[in-house]
Parts: sequence; structure tokens; C-alpha cells
Amino acid sequence: MPIATPDVYNEMLDRAKAGKFAYPAINVTSTQTLHAALRGFAEAESDGIIQISTGGAEFLGGQYSKDMVTGAVALAEFAHVVAAKYDITVALHTDHCPKDKLEGYVRPLIDISAERVAKGQNPLFQSHMWDGSAENLADNLAIGQELLAKASAAKIILEVEITPTGGEEDGVTHEINDELYTTVDDALRTAEALGLGEKGRYLLAASFGNVHGVYKPGNVVLRPELLKDLQEGVGAKYGKAAPFDFVFHGGSGSTEQEIATALENGVVKMNLDTDTQYAFTRPVADHMFRNYDGVLKIDGEVGNKKTYDPRSWGKLAEAGMAKRVTEACANLRSTGTKIK
Repeated sequence: MPIATPDVYNEMLDRAKAGKFAYPAINVTSTQTLHAALRGFAEAESDGIIQISTGGAEFLGGQYSKDMVTGAVALAEFAHVVAAKYDITVALHTDHCPKDKLEGYVRPLIDISAERVAKGQNPLFQSHMWDGSAENLADNLAIGQELLAKASAAKIILEVEITPTGGEEDGVTHEINDELYTTVDDALRTAEALGLGEKGRYLLAASFGNVHGVYKPGNVVLRPELLKDLQEGVGAKYGKAAPFDFVFHGGSGSTEQEIATALENGVVKMNLDTDTQYAFTRPVADHMFRNYDGVLKIDGEVGNKKTYDPRSWGKLAEAGMAKRVTEACANLRSTGTKIK
């Protein structure tokens, strides 16, 4: 059972929250980066989350049609087959989907899973993200209510982002400013609209200065201690300790102390993309520089097939990314926590 069932995914998240660790959520854009993520989890003996953004799904759909649903479904089906060879459990998730892409991405994918569940099967994806951070909070939560009801009926967990994350990802851009900090009032309005589990389980991407990408020191001020304020503020009103399952966005480049504080305050999932992209590409660049005259047919020569064969540099890329995934597991305390 390498792809989590709905019950197992809930168990994974519960175990993470109780144990104060989090799962790395690794963005993938190909079968090769999927294998790299799976390998990293397996080597760390950690369960994890594999996710596909709208841009990743479009890339997976092929540059002829660039169909996001086709790309996401194809990789999910592939993952269901190849993950069986890895001795860990993973959940499949779709990352950042803004309002203008809901009809072409998340809603059709939820419908596909609903059809599977109606036939007695498990959903294709275990969770989907609604990124309403570019909308006002009222509109964001109204759409969140509708999607949560549909997701819950299909045994899917919804992830919601209620306030902006800075930087840029797949065309969604937010400035780095004081709006990158979720308030207790924002959290209370979220609980009122989406409930605290009785309307369906959701993950909450609250903002505490998070920024997508990697920036030089001083440009980003993370305040993960703010998550404690949100937990206590909402928990006091509803009589429920630590009511939220938080997601850490913009996790690449964060310090170990920032991560540790976030884990103590209810983070169960942390997204990694920028760091794993670099870890995948860096060995390829090294290979190309070292074998310049082999990968190119210079001055009428024939080059060296062994060096331009995609398998030669692809294996290095997979190993580099897998190593970064194992490091993420260590930072997030998920190493050795796989479900037996």
C-alpha cells in the first residue's frame, strides 16, 4: 500500500502532529523527479507527500497540448504503479491552484476521484490545494466551503491558503511585505467558514512571512511563533487544543530553528521545490561541463554517446535530488517514522 488510502493519509497527518514532525511535500515535474522523491523518502525511511503544481501538470501534459489534467492524472497513475517498489507510504497532492485555474485543474481532478470512490475505489489524489490568497478572504473562504464539501465527499483532504505567500510560483506573485502574516482574526474567520473538521478535514497554509524561492539573508523575516498565536486564539474560542494542521510554504532555504519552531506549533507538511530543483539540476550541469566535448559533436567529431545518453546524467540528477529529500526528512524529524 505505497499510495496512502484516505484512512492511512489521515493517520499519517495525525502521527505527524502528535509526534511534532512534518512530511516533506516534494514538487515533481517528471517520472524521474518522482523516482528521486520516492528514493529520498525510502532512504530516509520516511513516508511523504508527492505534489504537482499547475505548471508541473502542464509540463507533464506535454508541450503539444499542455493539458494540466492529463499531466496530473498520468503521473498519478504512474506513481500508483512504481511506488509499489518502495518500502514507504506516500500521498499524492496537487499544489497551488488559483481561481482562474480551478475549472481546468482541481475541479476536474476532484470529479475523477469522486467517480472512483463511487465505484468503491480510492481517490486518485489524496489531497488538493485551493490557493485563494489573491482573493479577499470572504471570497476565498466561500470557494473553500464549496471545494471542501466536494473534496470531503470524495474522501479527499483540502489544503487552503488564506493569506499570501510572498515571491512567485507558477505565475502567482505576491510582494514581500507586512501582508505576509496571518492574523488571529483571519484564523477565526476560517474556522467559522470551514469548521474544524466537522465539515471535512483541511490543511491550513497560514502565512508567517513565507516566501517562495530562495532569497539572500535579511530579505525574508519568518515568524513561525505566530502559528502558536493562531492555534491558541482559535482553540480558546472553540475549546479545542491546536485545532489546525498547518502547512509551511516557501520552505526552501529556511533555517533549522525556524523549521523546529514551526513543527512545535502544528506544521505537518512543508513544501520543497526550489531546493530540490537545484539539487536535481546541479549534477547535470557538472556532468555537461566535465564532458563538454562528449555531449557535443564539436568540429565535426562524433561526441561520446555514453556521456550524452540521458541515462548517464539522469542517474546523477536523481541521486542529487534524492539526497536533498533525505536532508529534508532529517530537518522535519520524519526520518525513521514510516508506517510499518
